Amino acid sequence: MAPNKKVSSNPLKILVAPNAFKESLSAMEAAEVITEGILKVMPGAQITKIPIADGGDGTLEAVVAGTRGKIYKARVLNPLGKRITAEYGITGDGTTAIIEMSRASGLALVPPAKRNPMITTSYGTGELIGTALDRGVKSIILGIGGSATVDGGIGALQALGIQFLGKDRNPVGPGGAGLQALRSIDWSGLDLRLRRTRLLVACDVDNPLVGRNGSAAVFGPQKGATPAMVTELDKALRKLAKLIQQITGKEISKLPGTGAAGGIAGSFKGLLDAQLRPGSDLVFDLLSVKRIVPQMDLIITGEGKIDFQTPFGKGPGMLARLSQRYKVPVIGIAGSIGEDVKSLFDRGFVAIFSIVNRPMELEFALHNAASLTRSTAEQIARLLRLKMSGTRK
Repeated sequence: MAPNKKVSSNPLKILVAPNAFKESLSAMEAAEVITEGILKVMPGAQITKIPIADGGDGTLEAVVAGTRGKIYKARVLNPLGKRITAEYGITGDGTTAIIEMSRASGLALVPPAKRNPMITTSYGTGELIGTALDRGVKSIILGIGGSATVDGGIGALQALGIQFLGKDRNPVGPGGAGLQALRSIDWSGLDLRLRRTRLLVACDVDNPLVGRNGSAAVFGPQKGATPAMVTELDKALRKLAKLIQQITGKEISKLPGTGAAGGIAGSFKGLLDAQLRPGSDLVFDLLSVKRIVPQMDLIITGEGKIDFQTPFGKGPGMLARLSQRYKVPVIGIAGSIGEDVKSLFDRGFVAIFSIVNRPMELEFALHNAASLTRSTAEQIARLLRLKMSGTRK
């Protein structure tokens, strides 16, 4: 245990709070098997399970599980304008909706050969928001990771009643091409429920809306944009920012974070007064993590890969930073351990373990992630028991 925590005869209080292990375990599944491994060796341990997320993939499941909420389904348009079924969640108290943009407007929904931000739209994300409003929520958390679009969020806003008009005041079409054609904005038809709904965007990048570090330049190529498209999209986003400033007085083009998810973060901030906050902060607030951490003797977290990037916006890294403030030691469990993890030992982690206990194929590791994670947790518990007993076995 940490030198500043006294070992007593009281049961060890352990917070098990992993992120999802990509392509193998949800955050809740990871929490369950880690708990099983610990209790096999230390049946008297007091374990609190909180699946965590950082606003990206897995946030929906983690928050719904952590708040005993419910997942709902809705028919929405995908980035190519085809009807699909997408999921969203409502917290257990019924007050907050959790929406992942990737469910309706995600890059994974578009075959590689069809990825083209000039045509992909965020309309389905707006439809999900509207469906959540129908359930009477008071706040909405929008996770914007993994989007397929660079439409400045106009698709989502069209679904919520704002008109984006081109030449002769005709509605513009979808995607970046529609953004290019934009001449004016009429927001008189905006869904009035948004005026009394708190909108929080989980945003973990600092990129501004435009410029060489902006939305089109940095994120456009991974969504299928050619160099020529990047130039045109950046011009179109600049035009969008000017129009938003004209009707709201807000200058968003250079604000940190407004370039996230093809600019939807910027338009939502400018037109809907959305707050942009780190995803892990939003999730931790919903799950009362900040209240629970100081009460613990030890925290065990984890995710598919832990590396030098973990402290920067990743759930386990943010949890370790929080825990360091209260001098609660953190142990990490990972599918793989990446480069330069030594820096993490100055950022709250006391140890990091890989679940890969022998040479194996990736497919085997993914298929057997549950048993491998459970076994790793069991070995950690044996070390903890040895430390607590103060004797050598």
